[in-house]
Amino acid sequence: MAEQGEVVLLDEWLSMYGTRARIALAEKGIKYEFKEEHLDNKSPLLLQMNPIHKKIPVLIHKGKPICESLIIVQYIDEVWNHTASLLPSDPYIKAQALFWADFVNKKVGDVGGRIWAGKKEEREEAKKELIQSLKQLEETLGVKNFFGGERFDFVDIALIPFYAWFYTFEELGNFKVEAHCPKLIAWAHRCLQRPSVSKSLASEKEIYDFVVGFRQKHQLD
Repeated sequence: MAEQGEVVLLDEWLSMYGTRARIALAEKGIKYEFKEEHLDNKSPLLLQMNPIHKKIPVLIHKGKPICESLIIVQYIDEVWNHTASLLPSDPYIKAQALFWADFVNKKVGDVGGRIWAGKKEEREEAKKELIQSLKQLEETLGVKNFFGGERFDFVDIALIPFYAWFYTFEELGNFKVEAHCPKLIAWAHRCLQRPSVSKSLASEKEIYDFVVGFRQKHQLD
């Protein structure tokens, strides 16, 4: 088991990408030091550890940085293999999990960003694209409890942090995710029964307040 200080996470409290790392660390029972970053005033440590993208999250393990959230989750899974794996062992099923996690990045993360951080005229098209993407994910989930079947795994970790952002997407886009994807919301509620998830997700109302302030500051309304 990692000792405190051996593992450091550079993160921001509302980051859906940083949340992935927090969930994975909690699933593995890893103790770590959390260092809050402020992206309008990035720390010298962040700039040193991620000089290419200068973004969070960054996992520092024994002084060495690992960047990009999905890579961090995979690293955590491979290094701390004393518990059930977060990624499937079968190469094909693993490839599918990696595909859908990447889909979440591009079709939920990037598209959702156009809703909360884009100009007002972009919202309607982004909303339609987001709903379509969530429907595709719901179809992939099917009748399973989790994307990995009966066990919570990699794709669940990739997607569940965005649940905390659904309220903001809904308020800005004037729609309800549950009206389009009720099974996906039921899946999210199952995920929230896990302490690793419930204790890691940011408050949806705090996220919304942050986004309102961000949009006002950047005159996006």
